[in-house]
Amino acid sequence: MTVSADWNWKRVALAGMRDALSLPAWVVGLGLVGIGSLARDVGYPVDVAVLSTILVWAGPSQVIFFGSIAAGAAWSAIAIAIGFASLRFLPMTVAILPLLKRPGQGLGMQLLLAHYVAVTAWTEGLRRLPAIAPHQRTAYFLGFANTCMAVSALGTYAGYYLISALPVPLAAGLLCLTPIFFLASLAAGVRHRGDVVAMALGLTLAPLFDRLIGGGFDLIIAGLIGGSVAFAWQRRRRAA
Repeated sequence: MTVSADWNWKRVALAGMRDALSLPAWVVGLGLVGIGSLARDVGYPVDVAVLSTILVWAGPSQVIFFGSIAAGAAWSAIAIAIGFASLRFLPMTVAILPLLKRPGQGLGMQLLLAHYVAVTAWTEGLRRLPAIAPHQRTAYFLGFANTCMAVSALGTYAGYYLISALPVPLAAGLLCLTPIFFLASLAAGVRHRGDVVAMALGLTLAPLFDRLIGGGFDLIIAGLIGGSVAFAWQRRRRAA
């Protein structure tokens, strides 16, 4: 949505909350239902499950965390594994923070904004923020991301108690909602043919590099190669 130029922090934050509740927050919230079940299976209380959603804010990393605990892995090994799994957020953060950075913005605020960078907030942020006045973007993004996080915390809490009542295929399918929404959101944000080329290369290279490289580096390398090729192709096409 396009926010009015009439500046009001609360009104803009509420606009972000409304946009999140229109669909994105529910998608990511349902996707994290399984995290509550994992925490319960390894014997952790529900408050730890919910806290992991708020502090880690990355479903795959939470799966690694609770799955590694269940396997009896050392804490140092768990930390390293989660660190590698979270490497994909680095280029995402670098891509979106320029849209949120404002003159006089402190390092603390930038670190806070970086914490909210996850698949849903990132894709929707890149799609929605350019239509919002620069000085209003931080308020909008915080309203949007906090709503996604709150709904996800509720999803984790519900999953802790309800996942046993769900059929296994349905419970597993819930974890796929976020990547499906991620792909749909990326497709909705396509602006030129270079974006299409980047997405096509990413979808082609990601499974290949997962088998050849893995270890959390596959998505980064696939994105780097696919994005670079698409950028060069688009630039050459414009120069032609």
